[in-house]
Amino acid sequence: MPQWKPDPTFSQAPKVAMQAGQGTVALSHGPSRRGFHREVRVGNAGLPRQVKAGSLMRTLTFIFGLAVVARGQDAISLKEAVRQSVVRSKVIEASGASRDAASARVTEAKGGLLPKVNYSESWTRSDNPVFVFSSLLTQRQFSDSNFDVASLNRPGFLNNFKSLVTGDQPLYDAGKTRRAVRTAKLDEDLSGEDSRRSRSEVIAQVARFYYDTQLGAEEVKVTAQAMRSAEADLERSEARRASGMATDADVLSIRVHLAGVREEQIRRSADLEVARAAMNDAIGLPLDSVHSLTTPLAPLPVAPTELSGYEKNAVDGRPEARQTRLAAEIAGVQAADAHSNYLPQVTLHGAFEADRQRIASRGGGNWLISIGLRWNLFNGGADKAKIAESEATMRRAAAEQARAESAIRLQVRQAWANLKAAQQRITSAQASVEEARESLRISQNRFAAGLSTVTDLLRTETALLETQTRYLAAVHDQRIAAAMLEFAAGTLSLDSEVLN
Repeated sequence: MPQWKPDPTFSQAPKVAMQAGQGTVALSHGPSRRGFHREVRVGNAGLPRQVKAGSLMRTLTFIFGLAVVARGQDAISLKEAVRQSVVRSKVIEASGASRDAASARVTEAKGGLLPKVNYSESWTRSDNPVFVFSSLLTQRQFSDSNFDVASLNRPGFLNNFKSLVTGDQPLYDAGKTRRAVRTAKLDEDLSGEDSRRSRSEVIAQVARFYYDTQLGAEEVKVTAQAMRSAEADLERSEARRASGMATDADVLSIRVHLAGVREEQIRRSADLEVARAAMNDAIGLPLDSVHSLTTPLAPLPVAPTELSGYEKNAVDGRPEARQTRLAAEIAGVQAADAHSNYLPQVTLHGAFEADRQRIASRGGGNWLISIGLRWNLFNGGADKAKIAESEATMRRAAAEQARAESAIRLQVRQAWANLKAAQQRITSAQASVEEARESLRISQNRFAAGLSTVTDLLRTETALLETQTRYLAAVHDQRIAAAMLEFAAGTLSLDSEVLN
């Protein structure tokens, strides 16, 4: 018989050892959840040599297959799955790029506070009288001979190499640059909240798919147990029929029940494959990756917390709530900017110019400095329309802010109700599972003794399968509801206790 022994080494792969001269094969596979390993010994004493060799090869082949399967599955916890998804997520990468772009726009807006300096270089050749006359002046090459009427009317061709450096500095722009910087900073904060929202959504999605996969695996185990139980019932029923204590109808009824359980097992297995693929997609791994999920599908101890506390956290810290407040503030800044269109703007302008007949000689330079004022007195009513548009945008932002806060409170209450209901379902289903198991044990004994009908037996078989499925679904829903409650409250992160 297999013997269970403590495993002090806690190795992660099956161990194979063969005692020399005895042909005994020992398989040590560990660790288990309780720190024990199972040791199986196959002896060959007293067997023919051909049988010994064949059995030994089959055993070694089987052991090698177990080792390959054990090494082919990577153990992964929920927190590790979430960590990998955060690193690989393209959604988070895209939101990070948007945040970087918003940061660059802040720097761009601050550039309006600094002077604008430009440099230009040009070459012109012409015999235009005005061009020749003015170029000679700026080149400092004008002489008495240039006053000749003939040369004034019909001058020869003249080259002018012009170098120009200009600088412009706003002295007063009615606060437009300052408001542009403020808008850019608010937009940067908006992008940061969007990045935080994307991160929370990825974590919530991975948690859901992880527990979907765990639920699928547990349901496959439950249906497998139901299959074994139904097969045992079929054997008992056939034995009773052979002894004349049961009819063909009893055997056929169990076979129909067995077919139904097998169909359920096939469907659950297909659902499990889809759940695994969805989880791998959320993590960013190949869809056919196989993992050993180490975070169990077990009820999560949840400390009682007032609903009002979750609602307050959600309204204050939820990314969507902060985004609506930032959008309202941006609308206010844009409205103030629209009113500033009625105010004048004052700019300081400076320039240095060098004109030459040749690239580096026969030329002269000049400079200028000026202050200009620009005041928009009338532009066809566009400024008034801009003000009306900004005020309407402010009203819309305020309405969206109120609507978002109400929707967030509703999401928190929904998640709270789901968590509370799931906890109550766990308590109810847990007791029902124990009762259904005891009822099935009694029904099987009574059926074997000929004291109950096959209908009673099948009813208790079905009841146990249904109660086990309901319990697993309740635990699954509780784990998901706990994660979604933190998501709704805006506190879901890599360090959240619901991921433990």
